[in-house]
Amino acid sequence: MDALGLAGQLRRDLGEQAVITDHQQLRTYECDGLAHYKVTPALVVLAETTEHVATVVRACAANGIPFVARGSGTGLSGGALPHADGVLIVMSRMRRIIEIDRDNQRAVVEPGVINLQLSRETLPSGYYYAPDPSSQQVCSIGGNVAENSGGAHCLKYGFTANHVMGVEFVTPSGEVVQIGGKAPDAPGYDLLGAVVGSEGTLGIATQVTVRLTRSPQEVRTLLAAFPDTDRAGAAVSTVIGAGVIPAAIEMMDALAIEAAEAAVQCGYPAGAGAVLIVELDGPAAEVDHQFDQIEEFCRANGAFEIRIAKDDAERALFWKGRKSAFAAVGRISPDYIVQDGVIPRTSLPEVLRRIAAISTEAGVRVANVFHAGDGNLHPLVLFDDANEGEAERAEEVSAAILDLCIQHGGSITGEHGVGSDKAKYMPRMFSDDDLDTMQLLRCAFDPASISNPGKVFPTPRLCGEVPGRHKGPHPLVAAGKAELF
Repeated sequence: MDALGLAGQLRRDLGEQAVITDHQQLRTYECDGLAHYKVTPALVVLAETTEHVATVVRACAANGIPFVARGSGTGLSGGALPHADGVLIVMSRMRRIIEIDRDNQRAVVEPGVINLQLSRETLPSGYYYAPDPSSQQVCSIGGNVAENSGGAHCLKYGFTANHVMGVEFVTPSGEVVQIGGKAPDAPGYDLLGAVVGSEGTLGIATQVTVRLTRSPQEVRTLLAAFPDTDRAGAAVSTVIGAGVIPAAIEMMDALAIEAAEAAVQCGYPAGAGAVLIVELDGPAAEVDHQFDQIEEFCRANGAFEIRIAKDDAERALFWKGRKSAFAAVGRISPDYIVQDGVIPRTSLPEVLRRIAAISTEAGVRVANVFHAGDGNLHPLVLFDDANEGEAERAEEVSAAILDLCIQHGGSITGEHGVGSDKAKYMPRMFSDDDLDTMQLLRCAFDPASISNPGKVFPTPRLCGEVPGRHKGPHPLVAAGKAELF
C-alpha cells in the first residue's frame, strides 16, 4: 500500500478532518521556512494526540512508507521538507500546556506549543523558558527540540538541549516510550541527548518536559555603535576575555542595519558600520558592576555612541531591529539565503573581513547578523532570482562561507540544523568513519529508514550494510533515491 492508500484507514481511525489529500491543500505544506526546496507530500495528517501520531507511524511502518513530522514550519534548513511518497504528520494542533510545576521549575507541554507562549504563561509566577529563537513568536517547542534551537540568550543560558529534561517519544515502529523526565539526570545511556537535535530522524516527540528559569532581578540592555565590524568584534572578545558573560551579545553590520531600519524603523545610530546589543541580567548589584565594565570595554574599542535602554519599551525597540533582521532583508532584496555557521569568537574580525572579500569578488551582497558572543554567524546572502545566474552565485557564496567556518575550526550549523540544505556539506566537516558512526545510531532507532529519510546525511547508508567503503554505486544512488556528493 502507498501513502495515499492509507487515507481511508487513517480517516476511519482519526476522523475525516484529520486527513488531507486535496492537492491544493497539500501544497500549503510543501516547504518550511527555507522556500528554496519544495516537495508536495502524498498525504498530510493533522495529529491532535500522542495516540494519533502513534497510529499514523504504525501504519507507515507496516507498509514501509516514509513519514516526516512538521511543527510551525519555521525551520531554515529544509528539515521538515516532506517526502513525495510519504506522510507529513503536522503537530501544530498539539498545543496544550499540560502542567506548570513551579515548585520543581518544570513544565510539560505538547510539541505544538509556541515558544513564547510558554514564557507568557509562566512569567506571572516568576519563571520563564530561556531558549529564545528569533522566531519565538511562531516557532514550536517540538521544532526547537528537533533542531536543538538556540537564540540570542543562549550565550549564558545554553541551547534547547540544556533545558529539555524528558520527552514522550513515538519511535519509528510506532511504540510510545518515555525518555528522561523531571529528574535532573536519568540513569542509563543519554538517549535524550541523541533525540534532541536529531532533526526528526529518530522519531517524534509528542510531549516535552522542560526546565523553567527564574526571572532575573534586574535586566539592563545597551546598544553600542561602532565604525566597523572589526572594532565591534574586538569589543566582544574583550568582554568575554574579561570573564563577563552577558545574557546576550548580538551584532549587526551596516547592511543588516539598513534592512532593519527599512522594515521596523528601529532608530539605530546613523553611520554605524556595526552595532552591538548587549544584555545583562541577574542580581542588581552584579548587573550594575558588569554594566559599567561593558560600557568601558565598548568605548575602549571604538564605540562612538552608546545608548542604555531606559525602560522596557526602549529595550524592546533595541531588540525589535535584531529580531526582525531575517525578514527585514526582504525590504532591500527580493531573494536571500539565510546561512548559519559557527566560528571561534576570536576569529570574528578575520572571518567577517573574508566574507566581505568573498561578497565583493562574487558581486553578491551579504548582510551579517549574528550571536557574536558564541560566534554563531547568520550571513544573509542577497540575490534576485529574476536575474540569470544570481541564484547560483549566491549558492556559491553561501558554500564559501561554510567552508570558511570549517577552516577556522567551526561548524556548518549552530542552530538551524542540517536538514536538506546542508547534507552535501557534511563530508567537508566529517570523515567517512564519522558519518558511518552517526548513521549506525540512526539505524538503531530506525532500521527501516522511514523517519524523515534523506535528511542530515548526504547518502544514507542502508541499515543492513556493513560500514566502510564499498565498490560500485551505493544502492540508493543506483535507484535514484539519493545523490552522492
